[in-house]
Amino acid sequence: MEKSIESIWKEGFLKKDALVAPKIMDLYNRKSIHIIDKFKRMFKINLIAIVVFSSVFLIVSFFIGIPLMGIIFFVTLSILVAVNKRLLNELEKIDKGASSYQYLKAFNEWIKEQININERGSRFLYPIIFMSFIIGFWFKDVRGELLGERLVDKLLNSYPEMYLVQGVPLIGIIAVLVIVIILTLLGGIIYRWDLNIVYGRVFKKLDELMADMEELKNN
Repeated sequence: MEKSIESIWKEGFLKKDALVAPKIMDLYNRKSIHIIDKFKRMFKINLIAIVVFSSVFLIVSFFIGIPLMGIIFFVTLSILVAVNKRLLNELEKIDKGASSYQYLKAFNEWIKEQININERGSRFLYPIIFMSFIIGFWFKDVRGELLGERLVDKLLNSYPEMYLVQGVPLIGIIAVLVIVIILTLLGGIIYRWDLNIVYGRVFKKLDELMADMEELKNN
């Protein structure tokens, strides 16, 4: 019976002073490259999906009367895509000719940098997207009147003593600020939750492979 990949790897690592056979190196490389190539495909598809969605949303926003929302949404996601496209270009520079262990370590370092950058950016991304909805609907034209002003008029009819700041209810401003602060504080957590949904299985396989290689290398 042919030896499993794991047993071949173990034998290779146990002979620390011996040259690693080309066949063993090939097994390392194929498994490592497979995981990273799968991540690259998913990453590229995700970026394309964001571009398509934000572009379609931008067009639709003009037809339904919320262009400010569409513009802010589109610009914000375009910046997100541009940053991650630059990160993806850095990933392409990783040398596939290096050993499988070094290749995975380099990829793992790239992943940490990518997550760190996007996690920090998410503290701004989610509040901006939320504000784009608020601004978009507030300035929506409804029969020659802004939707926000119409809403304020209705509230004043029910609560005439309601305090306004530049024509905006103070309680509304406070509520928006509270939500923005919450989204800012939880932005990183939301991002990691979203990241785990999309790439969780790939990261799990990467962690398992790295752990196996570390264990075999140290034996």
